[in-house]
Amino acid sequence: MTLHTPPPAVGIDSPPTSPARRRGNGPWYGLGFSLPMLFWQLAFFVFPLAFLVAISFWVVRNFRMLPAFEWLNWSYVLSRGYFWDAYLHTLAMAAGATLLVSLVAFPCAYAIAFKLRTSARQLAILLLITPFFTSYLVRTYSWQVFLADNGILNALLGQLGISALPMLNSVFGTYVGYFTLCLPLVVVLQLLSLMYMDRALVEAAHNLGCGRLRTVLQVVVPSARVGIVVAALFCFILTFGDFVSPLYLGGGQPPTLSTLIADTTKAGQQWPRAAVIATMMIVTLLLVAFAAVRFAYRRRA
Repeated sequence: MTLHTPPPAVGIDSPPTSPARRRGNGPWYGLGFSLPMLFWQLAFFVFPLAFLVAISFWVVRNFRMLPAFEWLNWSYVLSRGYFWDAYLHTLAMAAGATLLVSLVAFPCAYAIAFKLRTSARQLAILLLITPFFTSYLVRTYSWQVFLADNGILNALLGQLGISALPMLNSVFGTYVGYFTLCLPLVVVLQLLSLMYMDRALVEAAHNLGCGRLRTVLQVVVPSARVGIVVAALFCFILTFGDFVSPLYLGGGQPPTLSTLIADTTKAGQQWPRAAVIATMMIVTLLLVAFAAVRFAYRRRA
């Protein structure tokens, strides 16, 4: 006598999956939710970028822009030495700020993630977000009071018998503005990556005899590489295109690409030449962004 096993009962908790239902969870399902982001990118990035590239080929005659397709603006801008001086200066300033801000932010993020309790960590995150409640321009102007020749910092140095230092309208002043702009954001991004890393890796490294510094360099930093690289990328993007700090704290000399764009638009309404400079900035940022993202998500050997 052969016993036949009855088929499993279909209950409420395990409904049958039909082909139509499986197709509903396919690529069209995800595409429907991504359409708002797609429209946003098209409306506020792709179309403006295409228009920016288009007007870089226009010509200016009698202080009026006329639609055309001429290479005059590109050949003029790319053949000028002051453009390449400003380009290299901006690139060096942004790269230096990215390195310094990342190095300063990492110990802060590490201490908040590993040394503070949950309540204290929440308070630290709130304090890091608080500076963004005020305008970046207002914060930059406030630094002029501190960095001026007769400002607060030089007054304190005078009390110590140290002569006044030229901090305003200098590279140092520009970097102070860059730190004001980027440091809280970089700390928060690094902190998010450090908070959710696997703590068992740190304990395993200690059990294997690794010291604190070696554990940080060989375990913590590689595990939080995505957050560290993304934070550095945001810092580079913000400082590379910043206009406020180089002008109001750095004095505008030597000029960066952002100040060069402003000066170009004032010289005979040369918006097409300014579009060339802006396009070169966007191309540079896209190349750096693709390289950084590829490095961040590259598999470890």
